[in-house]
Amino acid sequence: MIEKDKGAWVWVPILYFTQGLPYVLVVSVSVIMYKQLGVSNEDIGLYTSLLYLPWVLKPLWSPFVDLKSTKRKWFLSMQLVIALALFGVALTIPTSLFLTTTLACFWMAAFASATNDIASDGYYMLGLTEKKQSFFVGMRSTFYRLAMVTGEGLIVVMAGFLENKYGDNTKAWSITMTAAAFLMLALTVSNFFAAPKYESSLSVTKEKPTGFFEVFSSFFKKPGIGIALAFILTYRLGESQLVKMAAPFLLDTPDKGGLGYSTEQLGTIFGTAGVIFLSIGGILGGILISKDGLKKWMLPMVISLNLPNILYAILAMTKTTSIYAVTGTVILEKFGYGFGFAAFLMYLIYISEGKSKTSHYAIATGFMALGMMLPGMISGFMQQWLGYGGFFVWVVIAALPALFLVKFIKYPADFGKKSTKLDA
Repeated sequence: MIEKDKGAWVWVPILYFTQGLPYVLVVSVSVIMYKQLGVSNEDIGLYTSLLYLPWVLKPLWSPFVDLKSTKRKWFLSMQLVIALALFGVALTIPTSLFLTTTLACFWMAAFASATNDIASDGYYMLGLTEKKQSFFVGMRSTFYRLAMVTGEGLIVVMAGFLENKYGDNTKAWSITMTAAAFLMLALTVSNFFAAPKYESSLSVTKEKPTGFFEVFSSFFKKPGIGIALAFILTYRLGESQLVKMAAPFLLDTPDKGGLGYSTEQLGTIFGTAGVIFLSIGGILGGILISKDGLKKWMLPMVISLNLPNILYAILAMTKTTSIYAVTGTVILEKFGYGFGFAAFLMYLIYISEGKSKTSHYAIATGFMALGMMLPGMISGFMQQWLGYGGFFVWVVIAALPALFLVKFIKYPADFGKKSTKLDA
């Protein structure tokens, strides 16, 4: 068996960039693509939110990834499937049934991406010593965020450039998704050569769960699990809806209540300044929790996640199109999200503590994804019913359940202090 930590400076950045790219393409870039291809807000909110389902259901097959084959073989296989699925999106965009066919391909990419997450995180824990896991957590988070910049920034800017060049959104997005597929294929090949074969038959045996159903029963027997799950499901109740309608709001014409921004402008704002401040907020949140513990920062971080959403309501009601006001709103919202999300991830790690920690973390993140999927499904309908101004006011109000539940959840006051192990 190859010695642990070998080659980590190479494979950690590539592996976590590869983990972030398909997620941002499926969850975020698809929203912009469908908007520019003429799909309604109701359909965008419903269908792209359903794409979260694989991340919701991934706990169901996470023990299977441990039981069969090696994690390296799993993530390489899944990355290849993602590349093929993205080629499928590119090829079917010009067809008359593009919505059905591209959604089917995105579904394939989503299931493969969720499985890739399980295998990649398992490989990370297996291939690195505990000391190095903590050391490289900042790097894995940084390269995951760089994938977000690539998806929401460079790829969307490319699509906007091609829209302007050809005057044909269908052609522009077909070429863009082809480029994304080639990028994913190149990353798969890179991981094949960069990721060492850490796993021996002995190590694989030791990592196997003791029993498939025992993993789930032990999670739901944890003390206070009911309140914990309610908190997880409502933590991003407002943000999960805002993230689906923010791009349509900026892209829609003023007569529809939007601000009339171009795809290229949207990609520049969201994918550069937005993601940079998202990363800064997350890093700062992790530093403060490691310094003072989770208890001190939980409530401020819940507030920071939701308070900047008020600025979207102000933009919608005043119909302000100033680039400075819009960029400032995106920056503050992304920073608040990154800052507030640090507490959320640390709480997920806490409730996953104990035996079967890896599988329990997969279950917890599955509920986290469910908390994003369900509200996102109704976001388009809520926006059409309330208009953009009323919708963003509703998003602000949706923060109240999580704020109420904060005082009922239980965790050690100093949890996370001096040891921050945040996932990307």
